[in-house]
Amino acid sequence: MSTLVVNAGSSSIRVAVYRGDASPRAFLAAKLERVGTGKTTLVISGSSGAEARSVVRSRKQPINSPLVWLQAQPCFPSITAAGHRVVHGGSRVAPEPITSKLLVELRTHRAFDPEHAPREIELIEKLRRLAPQLPQLACFDTAFHRAMPRVAKLLAIPRRYLGRGVRRYGFHGLSYAFMMEELARLGEPASKSGRIILAHLRSGASLSAVRNGRGIDTSMGFTPAAGLMMGTRAGDLDPGLMTFLARSRGLTPKRPDRMVNRESGLLGVSETSADLRDLLARERRDLRARDAGALFCYQAKKWIGAYAAALGGVDTLVFSGGIGENAPVIRDRICAGLGFWGIRLSGARNARSAAVISAPTGRVRVRVIRTDEELMIARAVRRWARRGFLR
Repeated sequence: MSTLVVNAGSSSIRVAVYRGDASPRAFLAAKLERVGTGKTTLVISGSSGAEARSVVRSRKQPINSPLVWLQAQPCFPSITAAGHRVVHGGSRVAPEPITSKLLVELRTHRAFDPEHAPREIELIEKLRRLAPQLPQLACFDTAFHRAMPRVAKLLAIPRRYLGRGVRRYGFHGLSYAFMMEELARLGEPASKSGRIILAHLRSGASLSAVRNGRGIDTSMGFTPAAGLMMGTRAGDLDPGLMTFLARSRGLTPKRPDRMVNRESGLLGVSETSADLRDLLARERRDLRARDAGALFCYQAKKWIGAYAAALGGVDTLVFSGGIGENAPVIRDRICAGLGFWGIRLSGARNARSAAVISAPTGRVRVRVIRTDEELMIARAVRRWARRGFLR
């Protein structure tokens, strides 16, 4: 019995096959990295950790290639159910089996999330064609934030739009749920009765504030384009900027959308790359790269300060995601100057990306947790399969 997990992100597509019931383990995975660039790469890995890489030459997003590759593997016929990360679930509070009716509803969410929804739907439909009888489950990123206080969900616009679903939703919920489970497993007291700031930092980046195990706020809002600047997304902007650009540059509605979602963030400021690895490598000789990295760290620092205020202090800070897990220099720059909150890093621990990177003199415990959205999806599929809901 095997479970397939499909995770379509903003710059990567991951598929993995899991075995096991109570504790699913991935034994085969394929990842498409840097999608839509000239450096798109398909990475294949097995349970031993060995990897094989192949460059995808076409700049056109070959989003189906991981599934096509997987179909040719001997394990494909043994897959009994599949789970998908679906970024925007609206007001849904739990995973749901993917039916024709749900697919129709997901298509209506494309206006809420034009960057992820079309790709997610395409992968669901592709798998339906490859394995028509395979039950599929949708796991929603928005579900983690369902219990946010009402004040954290409201937008300061005419109230009539609230009835049309215009509010702050929050995203990256699967990652945040995993971090909270890990904190509980590690015996972190704040996971049940404390104040936690979770930083999910990768191409798509956000932060979340958690009090007593419940999310009370998050930096992304109505769409995943809000909040902290990201790889190609601008994050929060003065709304008057769009009006100014429309009037002074004659931009159509589609043009600002493309600019905000695909041409901004690290890529827009640096004019060279949306990947912090590239920018760090050239920041000494390129002012634009240096500006992009500095702005990312500065904004992340401000979000931490905002959530420390909302929480009334902070007990635990967690870094996760590709940047949060693997970039000591970025973590150091974000935390620099936050000693007044009790946030102090150990240079040696941070340099080796230890599980706990805070200094002994720091009041706040600072952790690095390798997030695993795919495992959260695999667990959800197993739970639903045991209950007989996936047939």
